[in-house]
Amino acid sequence: MNSIDLFSGCGGMTLGFHWAGFNSVLASDIDENCEKTFTKNFPETPFLCGDLSEFTKEDFDSVISSKQVDVILGGPPCQGFSLANKRRNKVSEDPRNKLFYEFVKTIDWYNPKAFVMENVKGLLSMQSGQVMKQILEEFQSAGQFGYEVGYEVLKASDYGVPQSRERVIVIGIRKDLYTIPVFPPKKEIQEITVGDAISDLPSINAGEGEASMPYLSSPKNVYQKLMRKHSTQVFNHVAMKHTQRLIERFKAIKPGQNLLDVWETHGAVKRGSPNEKSKIKFSQNNQRLFKNKPAPTIAASFQSNFIHPYLDRNFTAREGARLQSFPDDFIFEGMRTKMSWEKGLSQYQQIGNAVPPLMAFEIALTLKSVLENDKTKPEFQNSTAFK
Repeated sequence: MNSIDLFSGCGGMTLGFHWAGFNSVLASDIDENCEKTFTKNFPETPFLCGDLSEFTKEDFDSVISSKQVDVILGGPPCQGFSLANKRRNKVSEDPRNKLFYEFVKTIDWYNPKAFVMENVKGLLSMQSGQVMKQILEEFQSAGQFGYEVGYEVLKASDYGVPQSRERVIVIGIRKDLYTIPVFPPKKEIQEITVGDAISDLPSINAGEGEASMPYLSSPKNVYQKLMRKHSTQVFNHVAMKHTQRLIERFKAIKPGQNLLDVWETHGAVKRGSPNEKSKIKFSQNNQRLFKNKPAPTIAASFQSNFIHPYLDRNFTAREGARLQSFPDDFIFEGMRTKMSWEKGLSQYQQIGNAVPPLMAFEIALTLKSVLENDKTKPEFQNSTAFK
């Protein structure tokens, strides 16, 4: 089956669907560093880089050619939806949500058998549920036939990802196929912990590491074997440089603690005044993770949010990729870190923004099973269940 991946980022959703046997015939994102990473890992997939609203159907057709589009995937930007943003305008009135409607427009163009949309959990509570209601109504009437639409909150750790990330997944099945969306059941496996995920990677200190380096130990569990299956080298495993003051702070922070727990002795200082403590406290910064638990949500800012479970430094991009279930042969391009004024997403941001590939894989397997179960036969069409 053929898929299109909109707002693809670096390709987490694409990778999971690829593992399930889907063929990506087009991907698109506005970020050039995402394009570099995506095309590095999916060289056969055409990529349109730019604002989705500026592309026409002719632009899409020129690269898709005559291929049938079976599934459209996407995670429209969530700034207008997220609980983190206090300005909660109606979805139709917020210009930042125009890209959601571009996603719907692409469904109108191609009438795919199904679509999958990923978004933040906070979407469900926006405007007391009215935003989600409107989104579902848009999908139900999309395309030539309309869609049977369902949604669930999926937790990544339920699908073998060493992370407690929760996301809303919306699935639509074209109405003329006479079936309904089905979501992947939780896997009956023990949760994968941070230690399970990264303990085999080379142990490096702040400022150490290489863009490519050899493994220094054998895999210690099934998850590590899976991550290393097609790779003979470790990529993107470079630790950020830290000042001695920051390293001393990290040493004082125990697993489960963060900067606030050591503020009196190791708090941040004012810029330009090294002897005066800052009055601004960042509660999310410098949290040391437990090695025997799944990670919290790996967000785009994880480079400063989290401290390694037993080394006195932040995580490397590769360690973050492991916590997102990207295999070691998936290489991230673009700048490793970036300043706020620099354009493009860093490797850390690409990783944190991605859909965990293992969770996407389970979604894809379930969707593929539904679509391959032929219910377009007369006995299904005449069933009262679809009236």
